[in-house]
Amino acid sequence: MTFDIDVAQNLIDIRTRIEGAAREAGRALEEVTLVAVSKTQDAGRIRQALEAGHRIFGENRVQEAEEKWPQLKEAFPSAELRLIGPLQSNKAKRGVQLFDVIETIDRPKLAHVAAREMKEQDKWPECYIQVNTGEEPQKAGVLPDATDDFVHHCRDELGLPIVGLMCIPPAGEEPSMHFALLAKIAERSGLKKLSMGMSGDFETAVRFGASSVRVGTAIFGPRPPFREREI
Repeated sequence: MTFDIDVAQNLIDIRTRIEGAAREAGRALEEVTLVAVSKTQDAGRIRQALEAGHRIFGENRVQEAEEKWPQLKEAFPSAELRLIGPLQSNKAKRGVQLFDVIETIDRPKLAHVAAREMKEQDKWPECYIQVNTGEEPQKAGVLPDATDDFVHHCRDELGLPIVGLMCIPPAGEEPSMHFALLAKIAERSGLKKLSMGMSGDFETAVRFGASSVRVGTAIFGPRPPFREREI
């Protein structure tokens, strides 16, 4: 099935909505980064966004990103690639090599392996800690009550470049309370960046202080039906 999607116009529309939400919250548009989630999208559709001037993208899997992004980055060197899906410890080396930002540091083993790889490669992608704000057993992320200690361990003991926190609220729940919780935890740890908000709730996230929102479906159109909740 194919979709008639105007990626460039969708990007304009999303930025307009971000600007409106930011204005309502007394914030500037420049305070919010739009991450175009390109997971499952082919290189041709991603190229449409790149040609429209967009430069920040999110992928969920190391292997999928490896198949698409080396050539795209060669053509568009200023593109920034963020890992927004789970990172397996045995893929940390490739993750550090490929990504400019890793948003899913979520457990001690991964933190140790990532720190070692960054030192060996002398490459230091910015890192976010993923927080499981809904305390869902099936979902990755540090539990809220354990986040302060984990931030300290990652940042102060391992030397990881931790810049912020990330969350994915539970499907079907009001996201605002999760965004507020993430902001409160970040403030306690002196972290300035919040990656929160997706296609269905990014405007709410902006009002609660998101520094970046991850939008895929609203830019690139529907994904295959077997995929998980729209991001």
